[in-house]
Amino acid sequence: MGHAIFEQRSGILGVAVVTACGVIRPEQLAGLGELPKKVSVLGMKLTTRQTLIFLINEADLTVFQQEIQKIGLQIGVFGNIVRNVKGCAGSDQWCRRSFGDAFGLGVRIQEQFMNQPAPKDFKISTAGCPRGCTDPYCADFGVIAVGADRFDIYLGGRGGSKVPRHGQRILEQISGEQVMKVLDFVLQKYRQLGEENERLCRVIDRCGIDSFIPAPDVYIDEHSQPEELDDFSAFLAGQ
Repeated sequence: MGHAIFEQRSGILGVAVVTACGVIRPEQLAGLGELPKKVSVLGMKLTTRQTLIFLINEADLTVFQQEIQKIGLQIGVFGNIVRNVKGCAGSDQWCRRSFGDAFGLGVRIQEQFMNQPAPKDFKISTAGCPRGCTDPYCADFGVIAVGADRFDIYLGGRGGSKVPRHGQRILEQISGEQVMKVLDFVLQKYRQLGEENERLCRVIDRCGIDSFIPAPDVYIDEHSQPEELDDFSAFLAGQ
């Protein structure tokens, strides 16, 4: 586990900076524009994981870290941990095709779970519709919006491989709050059942998908009523 800072073959450093699921606020953009005045930025690249890779000299690393922190961004993480969330723009503000606020949920997941330990690097993706622009079907934990505060969860996908695989849908039509509880459960099970450096899909192959499907009482508040029961109660009250 550690920061996503890598020495390249050329001897310069590649430093990954994490964004809020690909979104940079105007003041952060302005701050990034000022960086070359304070450190020698040799190049910058947007990655498919919605991070920014900066090429800098090793001598500038400390100042670079300080300046990135000042503008409200942070150095990425790498290793056997929960990685930054790959979240699509799915929300009323960012994408008209979105069924639900996958962007807001992705940011919340990243803030709560990023950098937690795992047997192998654990990748999460959220998408606002079944098109899945952020590859939720090929993530360890994929979340797809299917309605207002309603999401399906896919587990055990794997991209970036010669033999990519789609995850299995384990839950349908659950709320964003319930997604958070399910993810916490899945990570606990993964740490319990997974061997060192074993991807989640391999653990599922070995232990079965049922080991990772929580019982309803894990993520459903027993004091809350399903919407249809609430509607029926309102109907009875009106009689």
